[in-house]
Amino acid sequence: MLRKILVGIIGLAVVAALAAGTLYYLLFKADCVVRPGSLYVRSDTDYRTIVDDTLRRHIRYMGLFKQYARRLKLEGSIKDGHYLLKEGMSVVEVARMLKLGLQTPVRVTINNVRTPAQLAGKLARQLEADSVTLLRTLTSSRLAREVGFDSLTLFSMFIPDTYEFYWTVTPEAFLKRMRREYDRFWTKERDARRQRSGLSRLEVMTLASIVYEETRKSDEMPRVAGVYVNRLRKGWPLQADPTIKYAMQDFGLRRILHRHLKYPSPYNTYINKGLPPSPICMPGRNAIDAVLDFEEHDYMFFCARPTFDGYHNFAVTLNQHNANARAYSAELNRRKIK
Repeated sequence: MLRKILVGIIGLAVVAALAAGTLYYLLFKADCVVRPGSLYVRSDTDYRTIVDDTLRRHIRYMGLFKQYARRLKLEGSIKDGHYLLKEGMSVVEVARMLKLGLQTPVRVTINNVRTPAQLAGKLARQLEADSVTLLRTLTSSRLAREVGFDSLTLFSMFIPDTYEFYWTVTPEAFLKRMRREYDRFWTKERDARRQRSGLSRLEVMTLASIVYEETRKSDEMPRVAGVYVNRLRKGWPLQADPTIKYAMQDFGLRRILHRHLKYPSPYNTYINKGLPPSPICMPGRNAIDAVLDFEEHDYMFFCARPTFDGYHNFAVTLNQHNANARAYSAELNRRKIK
């Protein structure tokens, strides 16, 4: 009888040990991630929504996860952020990651925007902050002063690239990081090259924005920049068509007509000499470097080629330029572009 009791006790102990071992394995060792990928948790997301709707699509052993989450007191303490659920992660790893806020940075790309509003919209698709809050930050006079600019020239601080941020970065922290990237971009070597043109950093960025809007051909950018440097040195108006589009905030204009050239705006370089007050877009790095390395030549004019290959014909005299312009205008008419 005693022998049977001992055998029973040993059997129960073995079963308990096996159960404990299995539980330990499922909690700490077993891969609980069914669908690897990104998990975004907003600060205003309800805990049950996170667990029952979002996490359920990514992990197995949900019952076990909920039990461990209760033990960990995850409800009410889950951190908002971007989390990367990887193959091989256990229940414990997923729960603790959310509890401790162990975020994975996101890659944020900024380029090809013309206005602060467009930049705010692009950032809002990559960060937690909404476009309204971001735009308020990008146009704030106080915050602009804190990073050494004003609300008008702040746009010139952004250097197009892909950066790593935490998804939950505040707009103010984003702005300060961009100031550090701006300082990193403007090396002593770039500032030394800038001296050749006599332009300030802001003026370089503004001219680069015009060059970038005129051509996307990197090999042609230094020549286009040289034309504008020649005009600035001689005190001629730049007469840059992209500034008309920016002044009118009509970026879909395919053809600039004489009536457009009279549009009243400090950005209209047909009626105002010198550079506009600030960039008309976020220029690519290739355009910025093209201004720093502008080509020395005698050209004062350029006009798009009638071949529509993205390149331009350059001219020294007005007569030469008018001939180029007539050829291009004739091709516009032939293609019925208005």
